[in-house]
Amino acid sequence: MTNAQWFMLIGGLLLAMGLTSSLLKRSAVTSAMIYLAVGFLCGPTVLNLFHFNPLKESALLEVLTEVAVLISLFSAGVKMPVPFTLARWRGPILLATVSMGLTVGMVAAFAYFVLGLPLGAGVLLGAIVAPTDPVLATDVQVRHPGDRDLLRFNLTCEAGMNDGSAFPFVVLGMGLLGLHGLGDWGLRWVLVDVLWATLSGIAIGVLAGVALARLSAMLRRAPYEHDLMDDFLGLGLIGVVYGVSVLVDAWGFLAVFFAAVALRQTELRLAKAEQPQPQRPALQTGEVAQAGADTGTVVPTVSMGSLVFKEHLERLSEVVLVLLVGGSLFLNSWSWEAVAVALFLFVIARPLSVWVALLGVGTTLRMKGMTGWFGVRGIGSLYYLMYAIQHGLPEPLALQLVQITLIVVTLSILLHGISVKPMMGRFWRSA
Repeated sequence: MTNAQWFMLIGGLLLAMGLTSSLLKRSAVTSAMIYLAVGFLCGPTVLNLFHFNPLKESALLEVLTEVAVLISLFSAGVKMPVPFTLARWRGPILLATVSMGLTVGMVAAFAYFVLGLPLGAGVLLGAIVAPTDPVLATDVQVRHPGDRDLLRFNLTCEAGMNDGSAFPFVVLGMGLLGLHGLGDWGLRWVLVDVLWATLSGIAIGVLAGVALARLSAMLRRAPYEHDLMDDFLGLGLIGVVYGVSVLVDAWGFLAVFFAAVALRQTELRLAKAEQPQPQRPALQTGEVAQAGADTGTVVPTVSMGSLVFKEHLERLSEVVLVLLVGGSLFLNSWSWEAVAVALFLFVIARPLSVWVALLGVGTTLRMKGMTGWFGVRGIGSLYYLMYAIQHGLPEPLALQLVQITLIVVTLSILLHGISVKPMMGRFWRSA
């Protein structure tokens, strides 16, 4: 396709989605399903107007997916309810660690014993498809900072954290394939890739988020009273936190998510501390930060000022990347191996791992069932795969993992997209 044709395709798709957004909300399909269908129609399977080869374009796709995930993680982080409590976050933490590890292990065993892949490739495949996605799962995620729905909170918080907790398993799989140093008896992997990278990533994110919240609040108060560019500050926080994390071998995805969480939580605590009158209901729900008891004026914050812009960027990245996924598929992409991995992941590995992880948490069976089903896979999985390819994954193995990952993402878009509105609607009515 020529540049002009690409402009026409993307522009026409954006116009169509903008004009029919209200109809789409009432329909049984999601926006990702439409983008996937358009990519499939224009791709090599039907019209053959273009063919996107993820293996040849792995460097480009790595950057695109990396940026998309970072923006989505920031958006998810600033919508986390306030205040932070360990009791409330216990479930998502268990999902991002215990459930993640069990899913990786089960997929790795399936790939090793059923598909005949090397153990390292099985672990790598498990790490690629195990984490849930913060980009494509908008229909099951927290909608705004005042959203108190426990199911949406668990799914959003899990997606924010497991994009970082998947990385140790990614490098473990690469290490078993000889592409990454694990050290004697795996000691380097445990100390550096698990403990250091995780804890330092969280620490960098929290410190940066708190620092920006306090600095921006100070500059907005007298005697400075500066007007700040919240969109730039949000993007700048993402860039600095992620860059510093990469330089010190910390997991940048975790750092960006916790930077957004710390930013929002600190901003609201500062606004509450400045109120001489009892806390307003809006602040109790975490929907707005307010200062100035005499005027009731809503004080702008970096988190809220940049959220709308980040969500628009997130939607644009969804259009482009899902369109490319559809344009990457051939009819022979639907191998029995790829479909088997997807079904095993959705029907067995994910639900079972969620059930085990939430034992003793007091979660209802209905909540466990919904959490186990709506583990949407998407852009994050593509990023981990491109990361492995860019770090020397052999081409024959890379082709096999590309085929499996594309089908997992495609089936997730279709199966979870078809079921999300009726199942979530029934769940909320019964609740």
